[in-house]
Amino acid sequence: MTILCAGINHRNAAVEVRERFAVGTHELEATLERMRLIDGLFGAVIVSTCNRVEFYASSVCPLRAMEGLRHFLTERTGCTDLPFYSHDSLPSVRHLFRVASGLDSMVIGETEILGQLKQAYNAAAGHGATNSYLNKLFQHAFRVAKQVRTETRITRGSTSVGSVAVELAGKIFGDLGGRKVMVLGAGDTSERVARSLVSRGVRTVIVSNRTFDRAAALADSIGGLAVHFDHWHTAFDEVDILICSTAAPHPIVTREKLEKILQSHRERPLFIIDLAVPRDVDPAVNAIDNVYLYDMDSLEQIARQSIEVRETEVIRCEQLIERHVGEFLTWMRHHPSMPR
Repeated sequence: MTILCAGINHRNAAVEVRERFAVGTHELEATLERMRLIDGLFGAVIVSTCNRVEFYASSVCPLRAMEGLRHFLTERTGCTDLPFYSHDSLPSVRHLFRVASGLDSMVIGETEILGQLKQAYNAAAGHGATNSYLNKLFQHAFRVAKQVRTETRITRGSTSVGSVAVELAGKIFGDLGGRKVMVLGAGDTSERVARSLVSRGVRTVIVSNRTFDRAAALADSIGGLAVHFDHWHTAFDEVDILICSTAAPHPIVTREKLEKILQSHRERPLFIIDLAVPRDVDPAVNAIDNVYLYDMDSLEQIARQSIEVRETEVIRCEQLIERHVGEFLTWMRHHPSMPR
């Protein structure tokens, strides 16, 4: 049995490419089913986050399965010149363990990716798309990540996309006390950003989400306000920072819509941090006077600064990961090569 991995991430694909590959929750089950029809492929897990879209699978015919996966991705995206990387066996196992441990992230040592991997695995398992090899692989990856966190200092400093976004807001405004923030989306990323902003002293946080109950619950827990998603623009008066992290398949903040909203915004600057992939904010809004837009790729420069703090720990992490890679491959060699 061979473990396969194919995907793209922030290192080899810009955000406009990654959003074409992104697999939304609404299409996850159908995409998993389509992958399982690939000749020679047994079991599949899809990891789709802001910074990466990766497909993990097991196969007894890796060359045939990888060719089928390439055809599937070409068919899905309409992209004939695919920028994705692909690994099999040892490199695939090592890659997943590094991803789970935060070593392959934009922010080295970030912890958010582990929760995203767990969600991706649980979703695939819930749809019956995994098998014994993938189950063992991902459970082992979770143990590796936990050990890396507890035995090294790789998580020092800003360790998530959300914390980097808050750091950026601090660089832009200096003291965040008295600032008014609107957060579109009430998922995990939005919650972390909102709580970080409150801890930095923002005056008001307004939360809007397609499911109002989730927006209300988050707003209530941080002393903020909730507004219905269809009416978020009506609560935009005096907003200084707009943070977007929804699962919308297309931009919800366009230049035309924002220009109308900002007619009453006077001459005060508006800073927008778009954490979503696909992007929530049309890049054209950057052309509006006094509007400054930062998307996932724009955050990379800040993320690099934290790498220097963690570089001394990376070697320790890599050594630990290599031991676990050897353990997992030894298990595979002694496990019957039958797809289950």
